[in-house]
Parts: sequence; structure tokens; C-alpha cells
Amino acid sequence: MLTPRHHALLATLAGMIAGTAVFGTVLAINGNFSGDDKKSSQVASSQPPQTPSNGDGLQADSLQFTSQPFGADDAPATAEVPTGWKSATGGTRPKYVDPTGVWQIRFDTRGSSQSPDQLVDNRARSIEEQDLKVISRDNGTLIYTYTDKTRGPRMGLSSFRPSEDGKRTLVEITVGGRPQDEAGLRAVLQHATDTLQLTGAAGDNRPN
Repeated sequence: MLTPRHHALLATLAGMIAGTAVFGTVLAINGNFSGDDKKSSQVASSQPPQTPSNGDGLQADSLQFTSQPFGADDAPATAEVPTGWKSATGGTRPKYVDPTGVWQIRFDTRGSSQSPDQLVDNRARSIEEQDLKVISRDNGTLIYTYTDKTRGPRMGLSSFRPSEDGKRTLVEITVGGRPQDEAGLRAVLQHATDTLQLTGAAGDNRPN
């Protein structure tokens, strides 16, 4: 026969069992803590990587190059440009742009009867860009910076390559990017200049 003390112990035990059942139900609904932590970490790791900061410039030692043909039918030309830069225009004034649209290189093989130094002076006077600053104009190459309304600070390097007598210009090579890309842009320009091959006489068809 159960005494009142026995009834009290049974009631306490029943309460503990019921509480355990309720706690288990809450866990089943809300999920366990370790599962929630794992889910949160997966969401965080799936976020896209941060874009490069404005201080990250074009690295010269990361570039590889591919030969590209261009020019007129009677005066074909080739030069090596960074691999992966796609042709935006062809013919005598081809332009190659990297996939992000930040960097580019352009050629003009129409030639000119003016000397490289004359064309450097003409180009410096003709650029109509905000905050234009000419950095140098030596050896037939104009280096300058300006501010683009859409893309912000920009840098351009325009090199005019002379004929053997130095009195005419055979081709113009221009590279563009941001001021922090200067080292990489110089490498692209130098490599294009070193690998440039022209066939036939320049037509002197540039409207200068």
C-alpha cells in the first residue's frame, strides 16, 4: 500500500519525465545548437570574396602575352598583348581590353609625317579631360593622368614610334589604366614595343 510519501515521490518523478519530454520537443522544433552553428558558417563562407582595394595595381610579373595580328591588308602588323585581353576594334586602330574593362592597349598603324615629339606635343594639347596632369613627355612618349567622370582617376601612356630617320612616326601605342597600375602599364607598353613587327611602308594616313 502506497503511503502519502510514496505518492509525493511518484508525482515528482512524473514531473521530471514530462519536463524532459517538453525540452526534447523544443530541440526537435528549433534544431540543435551545433547544427545551427554549422549552418551559419556555411552561409558566411558562401559570401563572394572582397573586391581588390583601390591600392592594388596591375602587377607586371603576373602578365603573360599573346601575339595579335592587326593593321591594313597591304601593311600588316603584329605585337604581343596580355593574354586574355579581348579585341574591341580591329584594322589599323585595334584596341584590346582586359575582361574587367580597367586596362587596355590600343595601336594606330596609320603612320604620320610628323615626328614623335611633334605628336607628343599635339596629344598633350588635345586631351580634354578633367584634372589633366602631364607627368613626362620624353623619347616620344607622353605619360599623363586625369579624372574620368565615371571611372575616377586614370593614367595614359602614349608612345609614338619613329621611322629609321626619326622624322616620321610609324605607329602609336597607347596603354590605359589607373595611376596605381603604372608599373604594369609600363611593362605592357614596353613588351608591345619590343615585339611590334610592321610589314610594308607606313601609309602616313593619320589626320594630323
